[in-house]
Amino acid sequence: MSDALAKAEAAASEAAVNSAAVQVALAAVELARLAQSQQQAPAPAPAPAGSQFSAGKWIAIGLAGSVCAISLALSAIAVAVGTVAVTCCVLVLRSMWRDYLKGK
Repeated sequence: MSDALAKAEAAASEAAVNSAAVQVALAAVELARLAQSQQQAPAPAPAPAGSQFSAGKWIAIGLAGSVCAISLALSAIAVAVGTVAVTCCVLVLRSMWRDYLKGK
């Protein structure tokens, strides 16, 4: 009977070792599943960057708009001066051409 008792003891200890190994394996699987679910969880959306008032941005926009308006005004003045100069030149040359034709 002691042989049967020894076999039963060995089987019980082996079953205990096997159940501990199964428990460790199940814990590892659960840990892997938990890590995978944390990786797949979407990250929270960042707050929009432009939600705060930025005076510097509006000052820069105002300055850029002013520079554009001044450059547009100066180019319009340059076109006007050029047009007046060309008109005067054409009038003088026309007058000179008429005087030249009258002299012939």
